[in-house]
Amino acid sequence: MRVVFMGTPDFAVPSLRALAAGHQVVLCVTRPDAVRGRGKRLEPSPVKAAALELGVPVEEAKRVSPELIQQIADLAPDVIAVAAYGAILPDALFPVAPLGCVNVHGSLLPRWRGAAPIQRAILAGDERVGISIMRIAHDLDAGAYCRQASTPVGEKPCGQIMQELAELGARELVAALDELAAGTAVWTEQDQALVTFSPKISKDEMKLDPADSARANRLRVQASMDAAPARASVCGKGVRVMDARVAEADVAPGCVLASHGRVWLGCADGALELLEVKPDGKRQMPAAAWSAGLRGSLAWERA
Repeated sequence: MRVVFMGTPDFAVPSLRALAAGHQVVLCVTRPDAVRGRGKRLEPSPVKAAALELGVPVEEAKRVSPELIQQIADLAPDVIAVAAYGAILPDALFPVAPLGCVNVHGSLLPRWRGAAPIQRAILAGDERVGISIMRIAHDLDAGAYCRQASTPVGEKPCGQIMQELAELGARELVAALDELAAGTAVWTEQDQALVTFSPKISKDEMKLDPADSARANRLRVQASMDAAPARASVCGKGVRVMDARVAEADVAPGCVLASHGRVWLGCADGALELLEVKPDGKRQMPAAAWSAGLRGSLAWERA
């Protein structure tokens, strides 16, 4: 099958690799090189890097222009596969491929349409997260889906969950394309009564708060990513909380208990024990190592 693939971040790479292993990927469309990481240098998107490694032609585009649509049409793809491309796709793209445009979306639709489905699911305390292979429609993530798969959330950090879902998405995308080619795909329309939305995560909402429950703060830590990390001000100094757990400890809300290399933050209904932290301006370290340097008022607040 001739495939045009559109994607940008790490989440999309397993799908590209899976498609390249079994189909002819005639073009990879990705977002342009950008400043990424700590080096402050222009770097290719993860999808571009993978495409070049695989020998797949690459086109970089901030938006899908009429010229790009014509370029894609000239390649005569059977299907257009999308995974976290990062821009709205115009309706004019949809009829270009006879089998249509299908998308790997990181949620169990109709729950969590939008930009941050995996993090929103974690913050909401969902027991399972998943992916859906859906038709791309005019409205955001509103298309019917033909395949879904899920994994338990448990205590896994967001990065691990994203990787699991990326692999699941790749597997289900390949299966969906096989069904499309065979004419056996079964499409399920989304139940509008069950739709929820997942807007982009802001840095402010990821700040730990002593007025919230220990579980709510733990979920922030679990959902934390570099773009919007879980942070607090502890003893007057900013710190990113990399790992933590709800714990049995008698600590008043807003107070800090540091004892024998362990650190607890008092929350509205209990305590959050810090396990791994990254103090501002310093490297990541176990809370036990960090606790030895705590000085001043043993209090904490939103960063």
